[in-house]
Amino acid sequence: MVDRTTDGRAFKILNIIDEYTRECLAILVARNIKTQDVIDLLFHLFIFRGIPEHLRSDNGPEFTAKAIRGWFNRIEVKTLYIEPGMSLRWPVYRSSWLLI
Repeated sequence: MVDRTTDGRAFKILNIIDEYTRECLAILVARNIKTQDVIDLLFHLFIFRGIPEHLRSDNGPEFTAKAIRGWFNRIEVKTLYIEPGMSLRWPVYRSSWLLI
């Protein structure tokens, strides 16, 4: 998600939500969110919450970079991507997190 401050400067918000319980697991707010920021936050969550079977996200560069896809493959997390312009309607998996 992207928003702007009152002076017009952009900032990003990354929300990580458990799709089954709808619990917000983490929120990251920064002017620029890089792939390594996403990996660091997910690594922390994986340690304390366990590794989900699925991670669903949009096709943003921080989610589709080779580094993050390779890391997901190594730890055997399946990725599901939200198609641009699609509504938020899809099957909900018991062990799935949503990154928006």
